[in-house]
Amino acid sequence: MNEPADSPQPSFEQALGDLEAIVDALEKGDMPLEASLAAFERGVGLTRVCQQALDSAEQRVRILTDARPDAEPEPFDPQ
Repeated sequence: MNEPADSPQPSFEQALGDLEAIVDALEKGDMPLEASLAAFERGVGLTRVCQQALDSAEQRVRILTDARPDAEPEPFDPQ
């Protein structure tokens, strides 16, 4: 279940999907202990990938909004 250190990181969407699958499998509770630990370890790695992607997106948003430091956040209107 471990990937080589030089393998490319999955996209945010792929990491999130894989993480959801791991959580579902762990919640079923029918995996042997070693498999559960390996899945948990993989899940921790995927959580880090997702967090890094979210941090990067937040940083990009901050850079874009810093161009207008006086701009106030506006509520989202889907209409």
